Amino acid sequence: MHGIPRTDEELAHTYRDFALREAAGRSPSYERLCLGVAADAEVLALVGALPLAKRQPNLLLGAVRLLGGPVGDYPAFRDWLVAHWPAVREQMLARSTQTNEAARCAVLLPVLAALPQPLALIEVGASAGLCLYPDRYRYRYGDRAPLGPAGAPLLECSVDGPAPVPDRLPQVVWRAGIDLNPLDVTDPDDVRWLQSLIWPEHTERMRRLSAAAAIAAADPPLLVRGDLNESLARLAEQAPAEATLVVFHTAVLAYLDAAGVDRLAAQMAELTRRRPGTVWLSNEAPRVVPQVAARLPREAPPGRFALAVDGRPVAFTMPHGQGVDWL
Repeated sequence: MHGIPRTDEELAHTYRDFALREAAGRSPSYERLCLGVAADAEVLALVGALPLAKRQPNLLLGAVRLLGGPVGDYPAFRDWLVAHWPAVREQMLARSTQTNEAARCAVLLPVLAALPQPLALIEVGASAGLCLYPDRYRYRYGDRAPLGPAGAPLLECSVDGPAPVPDRLPQVVWRAGIDLNPLDVTDPDDVRWLQSLIWPEHTERMRRLSAAAAIAAADPPLLVRGDLNESLARLAEQAPAEATLVVFHTAVLAYLDAAGVDRLAAQMAELTRRRPGTVWLSNEAPRVVPQVAARLPREAPPGRFALAVDGRPVAFTMPHGQGVDWL
């Protein structure tokens, strides 16, 4: 896993960096709280005693929200956190950050709609599988007319560059996902965890999550529990042969080490060799996939992901699907 904080100093930097790079301008409360944590030796010591993979800001903040803790100002947050640390720690050890933002479908759709139809989808790091329904949402790109079924959750996406904005939805005939801990959209406890991961100010995302979860719950996806590198080949064999197989992921590979990323790339090459026409669609931080990083024509704007088709970058995207900048 890239950038795991290993020392108190690195941990403080991680929380400060999260506050200033990710939360600033998007969540004033999380910016305040993470700056507070970064300067608080006692809280850093509590978080720093957790296993390496469990020290992320989003996991801490989500666990506090799940347990009903205050996230307004730092003193109240700190007092509550210290008093309730055993319960918070238990949640952080049991759970992982599994933000499941259906709006990411908006940046994937231009690629999906242009592929030979119909499609079979596999999402690695699928969480509850809400991004496996690109054919069930409604989209508006910039000031263009909306596309998709009336009454479906509306995903709005700004557009820069020559994006091939689609005029039809893809035809999905099979959908499946892999996750270390798949979440069940029919389980209220799992849905509550997904809600806890949405930042406090993002009320529109909360509404969208509820609407997307209802769509998935009406036709639950096939979700496989397991490591993506161990499970992918076997799951791909179940995809209908007449469909274009698309393996995709968003903000997942940063949780793998370099060898894990290389192994997935090798698996995708092998899968394409065995099943010609298979497409690998990755939407990750620009430096996470080496072959994507090496082919970027310019530096990504801060906080953007690189969308790539079979290792070839095609766009910079906003992390929750709010915008796409086509290359």
